[in-house]
Amino acid sequence: MSGMKIEVYNDWDHVNKAEASGEKQAVLAWDGEYRKGDIIEFSGLESGRFYQIKVDAAIEEALVLVKKESILYTVPFYEKKTSYNPLAFFGNRHYVSIREAAPYEISAYKNLALNPFDQHDVEGVYPHASANVETRGEAVFAARNAIDGCIAMRSHGEWPYESWGINRQEDAMLTLDFGRPVDIDEIRLYTRADFPHDNWWVRATIGFSDGTSRVVEMDKHIDEPHIFSGIGKRGITYITLGELIKADDPSPFPALTQIEVYGTES
Repeated sequence: MSGMKIEVYNDWDHVNKAEASGEKQAVLAWDGEYRKGDIIEFSGLESGRFYQIKVDAAIEEALVLVKKESILYTVPFYEKKTSYNPLAFFGNRHYVSIREAAPYEISAYKNLALNPFDQHDVEGVYPHASANVETRGEAVFAARNAIDGCIAMRSHGEWPYESWGINRQEDAMLTLDFGRPVDIDEIRLYTRADFPHDNWWVRATIGFSDGTSRVVEMDKHIDEPHIFSGIGKRGITYITLGELIKADDPSPFPALTQIEVYGTES
């Protein structure tokens, strides 16, 4: 591999604003302001390799599996920015980095779902969350919010209360794609708890890529996750969360703040 590169440019004119490169890691610290249409491109990558990517100083570093040679990360603006820390991509000094993940980081027991780098339309970067419905198509209710690491449950809307919203859809389903086989021991669901605005789910079905499923029961949690241990699934490439049954409560608005999946690489 000849080396990796980080570049910042605007999509409409491709004028380069800043860049940095390195063989096994690249660190870009630059002065200037992001504008609507700006792209952060990570190139020179090796398909099938794990990387640690920090796209902004206000966003946690993400361990991701990359199955492409370059990633185009669209800098969020206006409504798309509402699910991010307001300090992210803000101001006139910025920090972006990428490095090859260390073997101990890859092999560690970890939250296999966590990816604050995830974007709605990204392809070839895992883990990735998607869904068959997101309330009104708004960023604060997108599936990616459920794996960004933020577990503030007591309200809804803009960061830090972003969540996956189902728009009252009876057949709502979230899919979490790991991009490779993983071994799963435990799943935690942080259901949103902005009561009395919110409802909650009393039952859900977790589906696994091997064709099996597990029905889980839940109650009215406020600050704690629903923990489902003893999963014992091996070689799973994706899971789904569906068949969501809400409680007998006047509110029609249950939602998922976060899903955590604990285990190791297969």
